[in-house]
Amino acid sequence: MQQGRIHLSYLMLGLLYAQSSADLPMCKESDYHFEYTECDVLGSRWRVAIPNKADTCTGLPDPVKGTECNFSCREGEYLDMQSQQCKKCAAGTYSLGTSVAFDEWESLPPGFITHGINTNGWDSRTNCSNSTWIPKGDYIASNTDECSATLSFAVNLKKPGTVSFEYFYPDNSVYFEFFIQNDQCQSTDSGSRWMSISENDWNSYRVELSNGNNVLYWRTTTYSLRDSTVKPVLLSNISISGVAYTSECFHCKPGTHSAKEGSARCAPCPAGSYSHKGATACYQCANDTYSEVGSGSCKPRPPCTNSDFFYTHTPCDSDGKTQLMYKWNKPKICSETVTGAVNLPASGEKETCPPCNPGFFVTNSSSCEPCPQGFYSNGTVCAECPVGTEPVVGFEYKWWNTMPNNMKTSIQHQEFSDSGHNSAWEVAGEYIYTTPGEEDRDHLTLTLHIPGYRLPQSVVQYGETSEIARITFVFETICTADCKFSFLVGSNEWRNDLVERWTGSNRKQSYSYLIHRNVTTSFIWAFQRTDEYNTGRKYSADVAKIYLISITNVIGGVASHCQHCALNSALTGSACVPCPLGHYMVRETGRCMRCPPNTIIKAGQAVGEAACIQCGPNMKRNKAYTACLSDCTLDVRTKAGSLLHYDFSHLANITGFHSSPRFTNRGLRYFHSFNLGLCGNEGRAPATCVDNVTGSGREVRGYLCQSTVFPSDIRSQSVVSSQPVLVGDSLIGVTTETSLNGISSQTWLFPSASSLSDVIFYYKSSETTQACKEGRSATVRLRCNPAVTAKDLITLPSNCSEGTCDGCTFHFLWESQHACPLCTKEHYREIVSACVLGIQRTTYVWQQPLQCYGGESLPAQKVSACVTLDFWLKFGVSTGTIAAVLLISISCYFWKKTRKLQYKYSKLVMTSGGKECELPTADSCAIMEGEDAEDDVMYLNKKSFLYKIKSFSRERTSDGFDSVPLKSSSLRHREEDDSDDD
Repeated sequence: MQQGRIHLSYLMLGLLYAQSSADLPMCKESDYHFEYTECDVLGSRWRVAIPNKADTCTGLPDPVKGTECNFSCREGEYLDMQSQQCKKCAAGTYSLGTSVAFDEWESLPPGFITHGINTNGWDSRTNCSNSTWIPKGDYIASNTDECSATLSFAVNLKKPGTVSFEYFYPDNSVYFEFFIQNDQCQSTDSGSRWMSISENDWNSYRVELSNGNNVLYWRTTTYSLRDSTVKPVLLSNISISGVAYTSECFHCKPGTHSAKEGSARCAPCPAGSYSHKGATACYQCANDTYSEVGSGSCKPRPPCTNSDFFYTHTPCDSDGKTQLMYKWNKPKICSETVTGAVNLPASGEKETCPPCNPGFFVTNSSSCEPCPQGFYSNGTVCAECPVGTEPVVGFEYKWWNTMPNNMKTSIQHQEFSDSGHNSAWEVAGEYIYTTPGEEDRDHLTLTLHIPGYRLPQSVVQYGETSEIARITFVFETICTADCKFSFLVGSNEWRNDLVERWTGSNRKQSYSYLIHRNVTTSFIWAFQRTDEYNTGRKYSADVAKIYLISITNVIGGVASHCQHCALNSALTGSACVPCPLGHYMVRETGRCMRCPPNTIIKAGQAVGEAACIQCGPNMKRNKAYTACLSDCTLDVRTKAGSLLHYDFSHLANITGFHSSPRFTNRGLRYFHSFNLGLCGNEGRAPATCVDNVTGSGREVRGYLCQSTVFPSDIRSQSVVSSQPVLVGDSLIGVTTETSLNGISSQTWLFPSASSLSDVIFYYKSSETTQACKEGRSATVRLRCNPAVTAKDLITLPSNCSEGTCDGCTFHFLWESQHACPLCTKEHYREIVSACVLGIQRTTYVWQQPLQCYGGESLPAQKVSACVTLDFWLKFGVSTGTIAAVLLISISCYFWKKTRKLQYKYSKLVMTSGGKECELPTADSCAIMEGEDAEDDVMYLNKKSFLYKIKSFSRERTSDGFDSVPLKSSSLRHREEDDSDDD
């Protein structure tokens, strides 16, 4: 019913228009055009006439019933609205039938809308009104400032179709996305919305479309971190299929033609010809003019110069001779007959061919062929590897007499790519070099195809290794313009990742690239003299040279030498017997020797004592002898002699942190984001940084990596990450020292007032760049801070807000309670309280400042019984009384003993003989039985007993017995008489 009301409205409007235009002239066919109304529920519609200009004529044809809604035309046809029949396009025009194409961009085609918006919503100073897509003739170019430019086109498809387009996306500072929404602004499922980087040529993209309304969006956003000019994204040849019809045919653009009716596309004119718009044929240029492929006009031929030819070496003939030969650049555009032109130089004299490359031998026809498997050569003849050795396979190209079979060259032209017949790189004996292309903007590519990689068997035995293969090349560039020499790695047929790029002139130098995964299929060297437009061959003398290309461990490669193998191989059918794990082979004898303790085997080398690499401090080798690891524990001896135990296992999980916000010159905010895997044994998850914007999917894995992130206005992503960089892929040591293996972590970077030393993790990256020729390195200081409960409080140096001051060495401080040593008995002390009511309490407290965490806990309070002061007083008095009684008893005992001795002496004196000066005969020396020792105590001569004892001790007879002087009885009587007389 609604469709019917629409049709009735058209009819009423036509009647009203007829009444109001009675005085206007009658309309001609050129004054109006036909359009269809919307289809109704029955699948029918009406054809109505629409005036080109309002109020200019009258008498428009009446509406008539239109074709069925499922009606469509084929390729090369258009719908004639007058007859409502499909007709063939005339010669010089084309159509896609149920498709529309946009390949001319002199102005923005009808239906396309472009506008710019400010991605920094908080910064209103940036004006993005002029940041739009700009038509450039053959293509449309995006903006290059820090705004988001959107190009959109709405199309209503009657049946499911496709959209395809070509784009050139050379700069990863621009984020380029394509997505589709329906009429309700809902995004459709069209795979990844991020476009892949274009390195050498235009890329093609194709997406399925559903029937109904589809809104196509191409959007670019520039995030430039450098001051150099950003290259725009170029868009061309947009084709949309699934529409019902096209009501007109499109004229062929200049430089193309269609020779017959019903053409679906226009063919480009070949070189040396031209055409105008809507041409049915191409016209040849005059003899003194030339043109490139797809040209709309011819140019005068310039005089030939030395830059219009190149030199090469012929293949070796049967006599082993080669010859220097000169050839004109193709296509030849110069003239030899113009005044001042040079002629092609004559070929040089024949000379002896250079030797074959290592691993090849010279055949009877003087060509070079690879040696069979198990053989090696230095470029002359093949020799079989001795027993106990294995061939070291790979490719080493250092002589360039012919292009190797696994290499190819091509010229990638910006507009057309049918110039592949011309060789972009030519051999020149000692090197291979770039020849002039059709114009200076061409990309001259050299591609080396590699089927895969396999480690030598002696390396496989040692387990997993980070380096599978290595490619090394020696190159030189000589340029007067802003030339670019790029090295790319192709991981599959559709994607090539840029590894390194050099600009301008570069001296002869060597570059190496490590291969960590067995997925690489090709290596590409690309040279572009300039990216300026319309320079022709102005800089054709600029050249890139490659002297050497060497790649190791290639499947199907050749061997230049054999290496010794160890014994007792576990591989069936192997001629190479590797040494056991942890052993190296003595080069002179081939015997296996055990490496010193805690060492690993250097990747790719198992010969010589130098193959054993000592692990760094507090590191342990893994079971495969391929890497040194830290189990997140550490013991440190302090200056005081105490031993501190650390356990960092709580910090071992992958931790992410970022630098403070930074801003570009135009105010765009960005961060440097880091992912850190501190430590861990085998099987730990590595830290990973990815590029989730450009579509390359590039990622790096290791202990520490960095990427650049930007805030995003995309609903599905809060931030976008790009430019991943590997900062450290190996841990070289854990110590409290401030330097290790040439890497320093000075204390002034992170001052500390604590007496406890920081524990420092040292990391190293094997990737080298022009800025970091020794590779990147990093230090992570772990500082004990029991007050920090969050485990990821990581700070950067105050004077190096990006974590590095030179771009090569990074420093970080990680404060955490888990960075403290484990608590032991030395970290707490006891406090003993006074004895109260027979109870004494012992309390344990931490020593301050607290510098430990975990480990032993504080013991619980201890309660014990105790004795008061009254008890000790009573005990002292009792003990003193007992001691006094004991002392008195001992005194009495010795007094009694002394009395007995005095009595014995008296008895001895009384029993002495009568002669004077003779000793009496002692009846007995002891007290006889029944005698009382205390009876008849005699006092002799009134002298003290002590004096007598002393006298007795001073006199001794000659026979060795003691002599005691005793008085005789007569002498005693005489003394008594003398006393009576007195």
